[in-house]
Amino acid sequence: MDIAEGLAAPDFTLPDQNGEAVSLSDFEGKQVFVYFYPRDNTPGCTKQAVGFTELFDEFEKLNTQILGISPDGAKSHQKFINLYNIPYPLLSDPDKTVMSQYGAWGKKMMYGKEVTGTIRSTIWVDEQGIVVKHWKKVPKAADHPMKVLEQLKGSLKGRSA
Repeated sequence: MDIAEGLAAPDFTLPDQNGEAVSLSDFEGKQVFVYFYPRDNTPGCTKQAVGFTELFDEFEKLNTQILGISPDGAKSHQKFINLYNIPYPLLSDPDKTVMSQYGAWGKKMMYGKEVTGTIRSTIWVDEQGIVVKHWKKVPKAADHPMKVLEQLKGSLKGRSA
């Protein structure tokens, strides 16, 4: 399935690091960035998570929620959160159902070979649940959080002009 900009984001419910159900619709009225990543505590995923963590206060000031989703379970997410003081929920999708629905699970190139796995991507959902932007493939995990924040700020600036 392809997520289309300008259309409603499919709602989902997944368990967070504490095993509590979290739904996209829980954040209606906020901007939401849902980022999909392969695995807790790996180099690129750590850089991306830390990037969102370092910018978290700025996102919060802009009425924005960050959600990370990977196939990892609650225990792995808890360790990752504790190790890097991640202030936002990490959700578990071990069956890759939501990841598949959002185009974040499928064929990709890794070290010159085609493999099936997590496609590092991000979805920006506005306050009404509409997809504003879909980064289908995030090339540089470390730089991505700042690029996301810059686009959010630019969009909000345009609204108030």
